[in-house]
Amino acid sequence: MLIVGLTGGIATGKSLVSSYLKELGVYIIDWDVITMEIEEPGMPAWQDVVNCFGKEILQKDGRLDRSKLGQIVFNDEAKRLKLNSFTHPRIIEEAKKQEKAIVESDPNAVVVHDVPLLFEVGIDKMVAKTVAVYATEEDQIERLKTRDGMSRDDALSRIRSQMPPADKTKRADYVIDDSGSAEETKKQVQELYRKLVAMAHSPIRS
Repeated sequence: MLIVGLTGGIATGKSLVSSYLKELGVYIIDWDVITMEIEEPGMPAWQDVVNCFGKEILQKDGRLDRSKLGQIVFNDEAKRLKLNSFTHPRIIEEAKKQEKAIVESDPNAVVVHDVPLLFEVGIDKMVAKTVAVYATEEDQIERLKTRDGMSRDDALSRIRSQMPPADKTKRADYVIDDSGSAEETKKQVQELYRKLVAMAHSPIRS
């Protein structure tokens, strides 16, 4: 088996790389999906968030309004850390549970934890290898403008609030450059997949 962490800044192409790996047969544990699951109405994490931030951050159906919540914690470190204290321990617990189930069913599995804040919150210590997805800042800006309708200033603000992609690539064992075409990215992912599978079947992790 091999446990891997996949990360990347906003609009760098991490989700695309994750989808390519899944197509190749890699087991993906998506921490964004887990986050949404543990924050379903009535769940303990949901209750903690509502108790802390008030019912104003709820939509009409009772689900968290992530846009409103994001605006509250975006520029307030104390509130962001408070939110993380409600969610991160529960996300980690569920991710480990999923990982254990996968490895028990497939001892040669390549398991990828898809984690936006892999390095920022120390999740890289939970995995054997790390992969960072990179794109230029201009690519990120254009993608956010097209995908989310952001202005250039808003896109820059969101991008620069995160760890720079270049810093992530320095810390990662492998880098996927998504600045080019989708086909170029796919070729890089296929090459990465071959390396990961070889390590998963090897008794030595190098």
